[in-house]
Amino acid sequence: MGIKIRQTGKWLALGFVLCVVGTAHAQVYYVRQGDTLYTIATRYQTTPNQLMTANRLSSSWIYPGQALYIPQGKTGSGSPGHTVAAGDTLYLIAQRYGVSVEALKQANLLVSNTIYPGQKLVIPTAGSGSTQNNGLYRVQANDSLYKIAQRYGITVEALRQANNLKSTEIYVGQTLRIPVQTSGSNSSSRPSLSSAEIDLLARLVTAEAGGESFEGQVAVAATVLRRVQDPRYPNSVKEVIYQVSEGRYYQYSPVLDGRINLPASAQAYKAVESALAGWDPSNGAIGFYNPAKTTNAWVRSQTVTTVIGEHVFFKY
Repeated sequence: MGIKIRQTGKWLALGFVLCVVGTAHAQVYYVRQGDTLYTIATRYQTTPNQLMTANRLSSSWIYPGQALYIPQGKTGSGSPGHTVAAGDTLYLIAQRYGVSVEALKQANLLVSNTIYPGQKLVIPTAGSGSTQNNGLYRVQANDSLYKIAQRYGITVEALRQANNLKSTEIYVGQTLRIPVQTSGSNSSSRPSLSSAEIDLLARLVTAEAGGESFEGQVAVAATVLRRVQDPRYPNSVKEVIYQVSEGRYYQYSPVLDGRINLPASAQAYKAVESALAGWDPSNGAIGFYNPAKTTNAWVRSQTVTTVIGEHVFFKY
């Protein structure tokens, strides 16, 4: 029996269905916006590697609407995961699973003790380790180039060049060469943000683009980071977001109406991370607007770099 889906320009957020494969029942999950192999694996108590094997995937890249077979049975030797809940701390999580805070930080490439509700953490097993003595690193679940670069005190660009990567896409089990840091190599094309700044930017992304695609959320974050580096704007994320021109023109409406104070979504944190890693879907934009919500003649007269969802991105 076939399933017909009428497309309306956006992927439908489908759940899972049960289908019959031969004589065995196999669970099928349809990928939603914001999903990763890691979050799906955690939800169904399996591992990203087992998902890749079951679906014959050559990388961890997935797309909305894609059908994934969920392998049955226990998870095997993969590390368990934990979804951070309100009130959780690294200390409490470490105690719960019988590991040290330091091991928990290393397994998740955390540079501080800051965690947030909804964050997915890998729980290390005794004696586990991903760094090899020969300057190589094996990518773990929930890794990103940005996290790995931060851990080793290098730049994302240096990591990409050392491994001939054409994008920031990496996959679980991939082996990366960690370049030796030389004098003056710690500069980055992107600003290094504190945990508080990352949280603030993620809150802005949630308020401005919570209903947009993941790509649209990354684009919003990228425009803020570009302003931080632009001499025409303040040089910190906080100052850029809270900037008020001539004492009355707010740069971002969530600051004016208070939505900036609402908690950030887990996907918004991932979007900020992707923007910090160098992904800029805005194509170098310095700002954005929703044409259905603004009549500002100035922004409408600027050069459009791209349109993602309901947002028009521009530069000048």
